[in-house]
Amino acid sequence: MDVRMDGRVAVITGASTGLGLAMAKEFAASGGSVAMLARKADVLATAKAEVQKAAGKTNGKIETYSCDVAKAEPIAETWKKIVADLGKVDIVVNNAGISHAKPFDTVTDADWQGDLDLKLFAAIRTIRLALPGMRERKWGRILNVLNIGAKAPNANSTPTSVSRAAGLALTKALSQENAKHNVLVNAMLVGLIDSDQWVRRHKTAAGEGKSYEQFLDGMAKGRIPLGRMGRAEEFARLACFLCSDAGSYVTGVAINVDGGMSPVV
Repeated sequence: MDVRMDGRVAVITGASTGLGLAMAKEFAASGGSVAMLARKADVLATAKAEVQKAAGKTNGKIETYSCDVAKAEPIAETWKKIVADLGKVDIVVNNAGISHAKPFDTVTDADWQGDLDLKLFAAIRTIRLALPGMRERKWGRILNVLNIGAKAPNANSTPTSVSRAAGLALTKALSQENAKHNVLVNAMLVGLIDSDQWVRRHKTAAGEGKSYEQFLDGMAKGRIPLGRMGRAEEFARLACFLCSDAGSYVTGVAINVDGGMSPVV
């Protein structure tokens, strides 16, 4: 299947590393223009070079924006710049977020608010800006990157599991409201996928005495039916399909991308 994004403009938050970077590469390689958002300008600059290399000779533009999406004002100001630079936004991928999970009775009000601001309100605010143009053009894609705890939360998983579950409800509600405008809204739920966060954890005591490959194998053993960690590019390929014309009859779904790890479908 030739999945193309020629002429489309995608905004991806948390785009400087990990899944966000992998999606930016895949979208650009498929001909799309990509607005990459993250907080650190220097990391974004390095990521942009990688995406431009992946894009090759396609006609899409790659732009980067230093933006803290946990705050309303930076999102609004950055959105103005994106529209001025790229003309429109066809696709929004809400990917920004980190794993923040601990026992409920240790989670403070500040923890709750920070997690909701980054993972829920950032998506709400970005989608609110995107919808008018998508509805007017009768074409749009919104993809919320969540995790499998949104469907099946474990103990000691707050506040992340709760904010991600809210993202699941947001996905379904918006898919129902916007289907008549040909604006499709879906979610992808992450299990264990090799990314920079695991590289960082390997450098701590958790990875002591193990190679990185051994560390990943240990994470996957007994937890993932496929027997291995996922790869960011595997996640990105499905994201590209859902955000393209090829995925034109898929909306309101939350797809586990987890090697079979989730106990629920």
